[in-house]
Amino acid sequence: MDYVYDYMFHVLSEYAKLLRYKPTIPERALEICSETLACPRVGVHKTFMMELMVKGPTNVSPCNMPPPYDALAIQALLERKANAVSQVELWEKKY
Repeated sequence: MDYVYDYMFHVLSEYAKLLRYKPTIPERALEICSETLACPRVGVHKTFMMELMVKGPTNVSPCNMPPPYDALAIQALLERKANAVSQVELWEKKY
């Protein structure tokens, strides 16, 4: 999972080299920012849009997930697994 974004960037940049389309801005185009979309709203709609507005870049990677288990839980899981395997081996020898 560490290199997924590197790979995605590589694929997109290589694909972009193949494109021949040159984007142009129409004559009467207007630049719209998120504040422009939120300002005409009233009440709950405006509050909701202002809360969800991105105020700046984040310093956190999108894929930082905590480990699913703590050390004691992993140890207990491994012990149960080892006990189950040994129990099955005993049953195999017995029958």
